[in-house]
Amino acid sequence: MKTLRSASIVVRRALRGSRLLQIVLLAAFSLAGDAAVRLAGLPIPGGVIGMLLVLALLASRRMGVGMLRRGSRLLLAEMLLFFVPAVMSLLDHGELLGLIGVKLLAVIVLGTLLVMSVTALTIDACYRWSTRHAA
Repeated sequence: MKTLRSASIVVRRALRGSRLLQIVLLAAFSLAGDAAVRLAGLPIPGGVIGMLLVLALLASRRMGVGMLRRGSRLLLAEMLLFFVPAVMSLLDHGELLGLIGVKLLAVIVLGTLLVMSVTALTIDACYRWSTRHAA
């Protein structure tokens, strides 16, 4: 039991100090979510299930935020690189720059606004509920 605890401490320290290990851990959660989706036959992206696994571990305090902070910040800082292939494919499809593109842009903008509005209302309702029940 003591060796298991000391191994856990070594792994936690290594994760807190290495961006690369944190990125590998994030990728492992994504792959685990993808495997779970394939096994269960769920119509949900594997990355979403992987993020739910991370959320469950963070909420249960089995994993600390520091174990993912540096790796996730690096990925977020370089997020523009993930969108470069999408922009290059836009240049190959000129029809997206016409009426179809305007329609797609409208759907994207309205969808984004809708998601942001519902998220804001949900956060506001949860905040009000938590302040009422905290007192």
